[in-house]
Amino acid sequence: MQTPTNRATWIAVAAMFILNGALYGIWASRIPAMAARHGLDAGDLGWLLLLLAGGAIAAFPLAGRFADKLGAAPVTLAIAVVYTLALILTALAPGVPTLALALFAFGATHGAMDVAMNTWAGEAERHIGRPVMSSFHAMFSLGAGLGAAPGYVSERWDIGITPHFVLASIATAIIALAFARIPWTSPRQSGIDSTPLFPIPKGPLIAVGFIAFCSSMGEGAMVDWSALFLVEMAQVSPADAALGYTVFSIAMVITRLTGDQVTRRLGPTITARLAGIIATAGTCCAVFLGTYAWTLAGFALMGVGYAVIMPLAFSRAANDPDLPPGTAIASVSTLGYGGLLLAPPCHRVHR
Repeated sequence: MQTPTNRATWIAVAAMFILNGALYGIWASRIPAMAARHGLDAGDLGWLLLLLAGGAIAAFPLAGRFADKLGAAPVTLAIAVVYTLALILTALAPGVPTLALALFAFGATHGAMDVAMNTWAGEAERHIGRPVMSSFHAMFSLGAGLGAAPGYVSERWDIGITPHFVLASIATAIIALAFARIPWTSPRQSGIDSTPLFPIPKGPLIAVGFIAFCSSMGEGAMVDWSALFLVEMAQVSPADAALGYTVFSIAMVITRLTGDQVTRRLGPTITARLAGIIATAGTCCAVFLGTYAWTLAGFALMGVGYAVIMPLAFSRAANDPDLPPGTAIASVSTLGYGGLLLAPPCHRVHR
């Protein structure tokens, strides 16, 4: 089998990151519309988002094990198809109970694909021979922005959730999967069955996971609540509110495209500290200044601040000397994306 070029490898993995972000962006842009369709108040929606979080957290260790045992690339491609179908199921759900089941499945497939594709990204980074993890995560953010942007058009043109989700998700999946099909053989780890199903980070990975958790709490709030925050606090229409997550995602894309160079110049420690300061400044703009323009500016600063933390965490996990790549990424994901998915709904539920 011919070994793919560095360019072909990067494009294939980037396509999966774009797809993962786009499907989640499609969902995030229509959260207010979904809440209105099912008559959900903030508390009800918080519990449903908690199910989404639970699905992702439950899937992390299983995805890591399958990626190590069967190969990260084929597992990523298979999960991508199921993830697309899970998003469509959320639009087809006729009532709250079925929506709850669909969101659990959507969260599980989102989390599983995240672990598998980051494991593949670690393989690609070693194959290419230079840091590229931040650029892959830039493609996730680009995908999220591209996925969220049609939500604005759908709201303006009064396009229903179901046709929007079906057409956007299937079209995006077909294009992404076409670019991702390259002759790639992922290494398979031996002795996986003897490792714990729910691995606990060890040594430095504990600190890596905790930093990822803290960062992803803010990122999770943007994913789940940015649109509703603009509707309630800035008093804008749902269509204008849909732009909030788009602005945040664009800022993350721009920052992540230069993240590898910044990290090489400043080092991971200084880069992470600087990112935290910028994210804090953005949060203050959004919360305390309150106008639509200042809130969007705050969202942009938050995107800049949160952009590099998760790539740094996953790159470190993929090269951990003690755990297989998929298992290590799953353990960090449980802490990191546990914050992204679990903290925002819990915050709202207990408010």
